[in-house]
Amino acid sequence: MSPTVKKLGPYRFLFFSNDRYEPPHIHVQEGRKLAKFWLGSCELSYSTNFAPHELSKLQVLVKQHKEFFVEAWHEFFKQ
Repeated sequence: MSPTVKKLGPYRFLFFSNDRYEPPHIHVQEGRKLAKFWLGSCELSYSTNFAPHELSKLQVLVKQHKEFFVEAWHEFFKQ
């Protein structure tokens, strides 16, 4: 199960249900592109197929919506 937490433009922000035991993070998907950002530091964990300029834009979006994503994480994983 991968619930969509937020949609911003072409980007889908989501959690993977099997990530419950990792520190809070958010995945970002656009088509076949995927990235993962840690919510504590808003740093990139990994990326597949995103260009560097897109990752910079995504990092800004993660920072802007960090509080929302952290709250959604705790609600989804009941932590």
